[in-house]
Amino acid sequence: MSAAEQAQVFAPTGELTMVSAPAVLEEGRRLLRAGDLVVDFAAVTVADSAALALLLDWMRSARATGNRMSVRNLPASMVSLAALYDIDSLLPQECAR
Repeated sequence: MSAAEQAQVFAPTGELTMVSAPAVLEEGRRLLRAGDLVVDFAAVTVADSAALALLLDWMRSARATGNRMSVRNLPASMVSLAALYDIDSLLPQECAR
């Protein structure tokens, strides 16, 4: 069984924007303190730079706790913003199977 198969999956839903991102910030941190985490963005309908900031915060939390984190189904807007900020290579995306 791979590490991704053993990790808990967190699937935020709806909009991840400046308004809504703070509500899910601590949930991601809490899950990362508990173990490895896969964040699945498939149900995110709108994502702006706040969503990217969430992702970076969770990456720092994962590193601080010694747990692994990966992401899947990133919205095109997040991929575009990450490329614009030249951090796309830092994102811990799962490999397609």
